[in-house]
Amino acid sequence: MEIKAVYFVGIGGIGMSAIARYFLSRGIIVGGYDRTPCELTEQLSKEGAQIHYEDNVGLIPVPFRDRESTLVVYTPAIHPADHSELTFFCEQGFEVQKRAQVLGTLTRDYKGLCVAGTHGKTTTSSMTAHLLHQSHVDCNAFLGGITKNYGTNYILSQKSPFVVIEADEFDRSFHWLTPYASVITATDADHLDIYGTEEAYLESFRKYSSLILPGGYLVMHTGLKMKAGVQEGVTVYTYSREAGDFHAENVSIGNGRITFDLVSPLGDIPGIELGVPVTVNIENGIAAMALAQIAGVTADEIRRGMVTFGGVDRRFDFHIKTDKMAYLSDYAHHPEEIRCSLESLRELYRGRRIKAIFQPHLYTRTRDFYREFADALSLVDDVCIVDIYPAREEPIPGVTSALIYDNLRPGIKRQMCCKDEILDVVRQGGFDVLVTLGAGDIENYAPQITKILKPLS
Repeated sequence: MEIKAVYFVGIGGIGMSAIARYFLSRGIIVGGYDRTPCELTEQLSKEGAQIHYEDNVGLIPVPFRDRESTLVVYTPAIHPADHSELTFFCEQGFEVQKRAQVLGTLTRDYKGLCVAGTHGKTTTSSMTAHLLHQSHVDCNAFLGGITKNYGTNYILSQKSPFVVIEADEFDRSFHWLTPYASVITATDADHLDIYGTEEAYLESFRKYSSLILPGGYLVMHTGLKMKAGVQEGVTVYTYSREAGDFHAENVSIGNGRITFDLVSPLGDIPGIELGVPVTVNIENGIAAMALAQIAGVTADEIRRGMVTFGGVDRRFDFHIKTDKMAYLSDYAHHPEEIRCSLESLRELYRGRRIKAIFQPHLYTRTRDFYREFADALSLVDDVCIVDIYPAREEPIPGVTSALIYDNLRPGIKRQMCCKDEILDVVRQGGFDVLVTLGAGDIENYAPQITKILKPLS
């Protein structure tokens, strides 16, 4: 099939838009549907994509109606039976593929440096991409977030044999990949609406590790529950902040800086400084540097890349940072992600009063992990729980934000609110540090929250 046009159902998704940008960069006609306009869809439109926001077969542009030359890509968050355009393409015999399948095909001609895990994927893969892109090695990259260094989730190289990929376990998407080297950051159970049990979730990671090519590398966080299933000829390393083949020594935290020495079987690198100085990025950085060393990035290039890494939108993303007050937003939506985020804040702001506003993401995740959410959120002084963001799900009887609220530790100041009350909660004050947490639409309130807090900072 000679592809002349690609149509995306769900083009505004972070993973979908990166693939759309790949095809646009190659002069292929790109278009698609999404439910609502957003910053990503507006950017894609400026880059040449033809996008509309109504599920209407009649709105599909003419270039995408030739089934002999059109590839249709859809996100697993949309089911064909629930979408008239997707149903049309399927019934008319178009080539229809999931996003992960297309990503697997596009990256098969490169050496894939993949980052998998329940949390830490986006920051670690973005950091890896930056380390390579600013070095003599360079890379292509399909990322799950907008990097502050490049303002995009897609990096193009005309010369590099490497591609950096965020390997998503949702819907077993990462089983379409064939990594040359992979990091696995964590395997805390998630997406149980897909997997059913923790055992099935762990088995999915074992299966993923078996896809690493002979002669390749697996870099696993120490203490993971999963068992690696690597092929013969794959080198397995471990890493963490304090132990493993790759780890940190001489960690120094203070005056807004974090420095440490990297201990590595591929060559120690002293004098590492984090460009985004939060403690969770020590481990993220160790994993990224491991992949960079495997790819041949030099010690000096790694030092330069680590200190110049600017972070990722919505990942420990500071909107206000002064001596008087800090406000940041974080995409964290799994209990362990929240724990890592809040522990980093506690270490960064010792003795300061920290408030978290959390919007749970998905009824199933809330049902499965409400005790763990409550335990993680209890690390701060003051918690506000917002109504659940449903995303692709229908309500489940008895599953509300109150499940988390009722299980917060005694002594924690707490409240519940609706989305339209978030700004009033912020105006109540009583904190030195505010963090908004969640993968839903709570991020939409960040500009207004910043406007309220700026005069107080």
